[in-house]
Amino acid sequence: MVLTDPFQRDIRYLRVSVTDRCDFRCVYCMSEHMEFLPKKELLTLEELDRLCSAFIRLGVEKLRITGGEPLVRRGIMTFFEAMGRHLKSGALKELTLTTNGSQLSRFADQLAAAGVRRVNVSLDTLDEGKFKQVTRWGRLPQVMEGLRAAKEAGLQVKINTVALKGFNDGELFDLVEWCASEGHDLTFIEVMPMGDIGNEDRLGQYWPLSDLRAQLAQRYHLDGLAESTGGPARYVRLEETGQKIGFITPLTHNFCESCNRVRITCTGEIYTCLGQEGHSDLRGPLRASEADAPLEEAIRAAIALKPKGHDFDYSRQDVAGRVSRHMSHTGG
Repeated sequence: MVLTDPFQRDIRYLRVSVTDRCDFRCVYCMSEHMEFLPKKELLTLEELDRLCSAFIRLGVEKLRITGGEPLVRRGIMTFFEAMGRHLKSGALKELTLTTNGSQLSRFADQLAAAGVRRVNVSLDTLDEGKFKQVTRWGRLPQVMEGLRAAKEAGLQVKINTVALKGFNDGELFDLVEWCASEGHDLTFIEVMPMGDIGNEDRLGQYWPLSDLRAQLAQRYHLDGLAESTGGPARYVRLEETGQKIGFITPLTHNFCESCNRVRITCTGEIYTCLGQEGHSDLRGPLRASEADAPLEEAIRAAIALKPKGHDFDYSRQDVAGRVSRHMSHTGG
């Protein structure tokens, strides 16, 4: 029986964080001096396999691996390879990941062999100095090499760019034209009020995508697309380049009515809404019994608590709807 929430939305999409660690410290995602979780609190790769397999039995068709940076977790390719069996059986339609690209040159071929066909790569600027500024530790040439390796391995690449006022608003057309030349799709994301990021100003970072889209429309003809990849983005196609541009707008346009996804943290908590604090524990039932029935019961109970939507709001010149956990903890 398919997982269905209280608002009759079938849950087909699972995003799983496999680590809270990352080799960057992006200013909208983490504080500069993060305190990471003790390794004993993290689900083992075997536990992640069992948990994801339970969701797939319950109707999940798309599995996205996130972090932190998922490719920094030791032994992670064994997990991707294990999930490949669900692709071969037909139970899972898509296995993918979101990455900062730093490790793609090492793992692109293995990912493709495991059945991954596309990856989302977070990239907010093409300027090496600004890249180091936004990631704090970043190495742009290493990411670019990873992108080349992904293309050579046959992986489709989608670039995810967080729209940051006063930072990359001057690079809008450079990013679009570079993605067009490389054959990458591009999605812009509004910055979300998640976690304590130190001295960074959430409201000052916020660049509404309605403004960004209006700027695009001054140079390109935007054809709206009805298609959906199962995520929150709305898409247009640029007539002049033929490329697809996505917009994820949790603030200017709430996308909750079609939400078909839930998130699992690396410690086994399930968050049925990215923008709410409510969560349930799955690690307990996972570890309490070798039988899967208690785990599946806990999953169904968690889905029954899924809220209608989130409450992010900057409209009153204040950051409302803020959640305390960092994006790296929940998993992108």
